[in-house]
Amino acid sequence: MTIEIREGDRKAAFDAALEAYGRQSLYVPPLWSDFERMFDSERNPFVTEGHGRYALFSAHRDGRPVGRIAASIHDAANRKFDTNAGAFGFFDCIDDAEVADALLGAAERWLDARGVGSISGNFNLTAMQQIGVVTDGFDHAPFTDMTWSPPHIARHLERAGYAKGFPMTTFEIALEDVSPAQLIGDKQRQILDDAEFVWQPISRSAFKARLEDARLILNDGFAENPMFVPPSAAEYLFQAGDMMWIIDKRISTVVYHRGRPAGAIIAIPDLNPLVKAVGGRVGLSAPFRLLHHRLTNTRAVLIYQSVCRDLHNRGLNGAMLYRTLQALKHAGYRTLGGTWIADVNGASLRQAEKVGAKPLHRLHLFTKPLAAAV
Repeated sequence: MTIEIREGDRKAAFDAALEAYGRQSLYVPPLWSDFERMFDSERNPFVTEGHGRYALFSAHRDGRPVGRIAASIHDAANRKFDTNAGAFGFFDCIDDAEVADALLGAAERWLDARGVGSISGNFNLTAMQQIGVVTDGFDHAPFTDMTWSPPHIARHLERAGYAKGFPMTTFEIALEDVSPAQLIGDKQRQILDDAEFVWQPISRSAFKARLEDARLILNDGFAENPMFVPPSAAEYLFQAGDMMWIIDKRISTVVYHRGRPAGAIIAIPDLNPLVKAVGGRVGLSAPFRLLHHRLTNTRAVLIYQSVCRDLHNRGLNGAMLYRTLQALKHAGYRTLGGTWIADVNGASLRQAEKVGAKPLHRLHLFTKPLAAAV
């Protein structure tokens, strides 16, 4: 049967993963509104501010979408790291070599035509969004901001000549088994007792101001991390602005030291059970479903935590995590998910182990040279 590749059909690309995996799988779609605006080149600062370029492809068999892939070039990353790399993302398809090869071929040709020397993924669309292909832990449900893929995705990538690298792990913490006090040492106690550190919640009334301060802290604290490119104010707000409607001010914090932003810990309620139930599409019942979810949800996810570099090794990271774990337990959350930590990040892995975090998914990036590299 002939496979048709279409470019730019956002609806088909959105539907393709659900069609490929089925509603009974652990796959959770993004919200359609988020997916649609992400691939709107007139709205996404990734394009409008000159940070990068992309193309979106869907594979069709007998008129039905059976797979999708995005090809992208993060120009800002290539400028920062003096590289010539491209990426694939949102790679989902049925377990069929012909479909997988058609999609990968479309992404490779698009990048090769633009002189790119290699392709890596998943990147959806940058390293500060969802990344990686699941290689173990397939039976574990993902939290918000985590990728999930069935075993055949990694298998088809290796068969197509992609090499597995940059290992990562996501985590899950059973909060009832955690004693936040174990994070407290002399450094953390000094931070908590120091009146020069002021702790502010991320509330709706001060949402944009707190979010901008959190961005500044992220950009400073992550400046030396692998693959990190600081998001602009517009880019950060584009990705995180909708968080205002789901934020729980009890569990996210921006810390100020002597009046300037110093540390941030961003945790949100896990929306995946709700998004999965509605198939990623918000209908008239959405407000009632959201209210019910708020009343019954016991899962949260830690998106990131960051401390400005001049305060590294002062105990602020541990103090923030201590207060957040306490707040989560007091608020009735029972489970906390942690987004990916790379194997090269020993300090974060040790902190995860210290609070009893258990591995949830194993992920890798998959990379292949292109003709432009020859």
